[in-house]
Amino acid sequence: MEMLVVAEVVKPHGLRGEVCIESHADSPFLFDEVPCLYLAKKGQKPRRFVVRSSRKHKGRVLLTFKGVEGRDEAESLRGMEIFVREADLPESGDDEVYMYELEGMSVELEDGTVVGTISNFILAPGQETWVISSAEGKEILFPAVEEFVLSVDLDAEKIVVDPPEGLFDIYLSDSAKKDNGKKKK
Repeated sequence: MEMLVVAEVVKPHGLRGEVCIESHADSPFLFDEVPCLYLAKKGQKPRRFVVRSSRKHKGRVLLTFKGVEGRDEAESLRGMEIFVREADLPESGDDEVYMYELEGMSVELEDGTVVGTISNFILAPGQETWVISSAEGKEILFPAVEEFVLSVDLDAEKIVVDPPEGLFDIYLSDSAKKDNGKKKK
């Protein structure tokens, strides 16, 4: 059973067992669309929880689970990772992909130049950033916005990008790292 981390419990909210979570999912509706979630502290076996309700609140999501009544029970969930079974994820639309599907995919420029492979993601409010590992082992931070991502081909495991001018030069320039900007004679 493939499990994906979709959020983590930040803290209890109020007195009735509600928890505030930091969601890694693009859609706040994900938590209403799956039959259950699994929660666990790192290294522990996940426990199954059924979502009673979810709502947005100050840029985060608030959840209540069946069987979690009161602040003390909610407090016991603090710091737990929230997982969903891959099989429980709603079908993605024609122009949508899940981030986990992108991991390991090749990233190329329009001319076919291979930049590297997606190795991780950084999620900040309003901005998804892909961490691309180059063949030389360098990490490139790439803003995954519609204007820079030309195509995603899941079957070919290839993403074609058109980065802002100079972005990749910052990461891939040998002279910048070797001589700290000093010109060689």
